[in-house]
Amino acid sequence: MINPLREYRSFRHFFLSRIATTMANQMMMVVIGWQMYDLTHSAYDLGMVGLAQFLPSLALTLVVGQVADRFDRRRVLAWCLCGQLLVALLLIAGTWGGWLNREAILAAAVALGAAKAFQMPTQQSLGPLLVPAPVLPRAISVSAAGSQFAIIVGPAVGGFLYVAGPQAVYGTSAALFAAAVGMALAIRLDHAPVKREAVSLQSLFAGIAFIWRRKEVLGAISLDLFAVLLGGATALLPIFARDILHVGPWGLGLLRSAPAIGALAVSLYLARHPIQRRAGKIMFGSVALYGVATLAFALSGSFLLSLAALAASGAFDMVSVVIRQSLVQLDTPNDMRGRVSAVNSIFIGASNQLGEFESGLTAAWFGTVPSVIIGGAGTLLVVAAWMKLFPALVHRERLAD
Repeated sequence: MINPLREYRSFRHFFLSRIATTMANQMMMVVIGWQMYDLTHSAYDLGMVGLAQFLPSLALTLVVGQVADRFDRRRVLAWCLCGQLLVALLLIAGTWGGWLNREAILAAAVALGAAKAFQMPTQQSLGPLLVPAPVLPRAISVSAAGSQFAIIVGPAVGGFLYVAGPQAVYGTSAALFAAAVGMALAIRLDHAPVKREAVSLQSLFAGIAFIWRRKEVLGAISLDLFAVLLGGATALLPIFARDILHVGPWGLGLLRSAPAIGALAVSLYLARHPIQRRAGKIMFGSVALYGVATLAFALSGSFLLSLAALAASGAFDMVSVVIRQSLVQLDTPNDMRGRVSAVNSIFIGASNQLGEFESGLTAAWFGTVPSVIIGGAGTLLVVAAWMKLFPALVHRERLAD
C-alpha cells in the first residue's frame, strides 16, 4: 500500500502547510468568536462573522478560478497565507491597542474571507498534481486526517492559550502562517505547465457550466451545501459553552475540537481502507446520520454528551467530504480544476460561513436550541429530496467513473 506522505516529497510539504494553516485558522476563530460574544452578547453578531467571511468568496468566485488556472498555484497559495498572516498581526495590534471593536472584528473576518477565497480553490487544484490519480483518494483521506488533527488541536490550544490573553493566540497563529508559507514555497511540480486560454465569458463561466453538466458532481456538492448550511451549529458554540453547558473558553475549545475528533478517526480509517463500492449510498447515509447527530447535540444538556454528538457529526461529515472531494477532483480535467474548485469552494463556504450566519439569525428569531433542532431536521429533509433529484448519484458505485 502506497503511503503518499512517504513516497511524494511535495505532497508532504503540501500536507504540512495545510496542517499549519488549518491550526492557525481554528485558533483564530475561537478567539474571534469569544471576543465578539464578549463585546456584544449577540447571536446575530456571531452569525455576522460567518457572513463577513463568506461574502468575499462569493464576490470573487470567477476571479479566483481564473487565477488558480492561469498562475503558479504554489505562489498563489503562498500569497494567500501571507494575507492571513497580516490579519493575525493586525488583530494583535488591535488587542494591545484597545481598538478591537465589533466593526474591526468584522473587517478582519472580511479580510480572512478574501484570502481564503483564493486559498481554497488553489489548494484543491494543487493537490491532485502531487500524486498519481490512483493514489488520489488515499491522499485526500491522509490530507483530511491532517486537517482534522489540526482542527482538534487548534481550538483546544487556542482556548487554553486564551488564558494568557488573545494576543498570545494571535501571535501563535501568525507563527504558524509563516511556517505554512515556507512549506508552500518548497513544493515542486513535475508536470507540463497548464495551457492558458484567453480570458472570455466562456472561460469565466466554464467551471459553472462543467458542474451543471455533470449532475453527479452537482448533486454531491449541493447536498453538502444544504446539509451543512442547515445542520451546522459552529457559530452558536460560544452560546452553548457559556449559557447552556456553563463552561469557559477551555470548554468552547473542546466543543470546537469535538467534530474533528470523529472526523480524524474516520479519515485515518479511509486512508487505509478507501471506499471501493456503493459510494453514492454511503454518502447519502452519512449525511443523514450527520443530521441525526446534530439533533442529539441540540437536545443534550450534558457537556460530555454534547462532545460525543459533535464527534459523531464530524465522523459522518468526513465520509461525505472524502467522497465529494474525490469525485470532483477525479471527474475534472487539470486545466479546469481551478475554476471548478472555485465554484466548489463557494458551496463549501456557503455551507460553513453562510451556515454560521443562518444559525445566528435563526437563533435570534427562535432561540439557540430550537435553531439547531430546525437545522438537524432540515438536513434529513434535504437528504430525502436529493435522493429523488439525483438518482444517478445514489447509484454511483465507484469514485473513479
